[in-house]
Amino acid sequence: MMATAQTLLHIDASAQLEERSHTRKLSSAFVARWRSRRPQDRVIRRDIGRCPIPAIDQEWISAAFTAPADRTTGMTERLALSDQLVDEVIACDIIVMGVPMYNYGMPAALKGWIDQIARIGRTFSFDLGRGDIPIEPILSGKTLVVLSARGEFGFGPGGMRAHLNALDPALAACAHYFGIAREDIHTITIEYQEFKDERYRRSVARAEAAVPALVDELTATSQLDSRAA
Repeated sequence: MMATAQTLLHIDASAQLEERSHTRKLSSAFVARWRSRRPQDRVIRRDIGRCPIPAIDQEWISAAFTAPADRTTGMTERLALSDQLVDEVIACDIIVMGVPMYNYGMPAALKGWIDQIARIGRTFSFDLGRGDIPIEPILSGKTLVVLSARGEFGFGPGGMRAHLNALDPALAACAHYFGIAREDIHTITIEYQEFKDERYRRSVARAEAAVPALVDELTATSQLDSRAA
């Protein structure tokens, strides 16, 4: 029986060209491997590194927090890109992100994308009747793959620079907007990029080997889930 088709949302946030970007190479390798395992699946491409998402502004906020029935034509037009980005997230089963660490955090392009995705009534609801936790995700059941590169090292739990890591915690904090639970985030990283030593070469090799292994793990799970359904 043919496995149920799924949709990948392939996002690259690096400002670099592919030949100079580890994250672009890793994300491309992930998608290529996935397609070789599941050719029936669809891939949505969103290159926010080369085509940055505009930052939200007062007009965007006013439109987003106005009920759809009460929006002016201008408000609807102002939210058109945001609606398209949200539709892509809704449509996908897996988000594959190539995300370099810039100044210990996420690239501005990725923050712009997240701000456009975090939409009341579309990706989360807000109800003060819930007490101190008024925000509730609308989406669920998706998977996030983060393919990252860092100039230094030791950003993982217990590492010497763990306290400087503003990237991984931010993605985990915002993942509920994408319909992703923390346990469904998979991260592969290259470190030591600025050192260009043997540790760096080993880190690249480990990441490049981890990508196909993760694809095989996730595609095996996808096939089991489709059989169960």
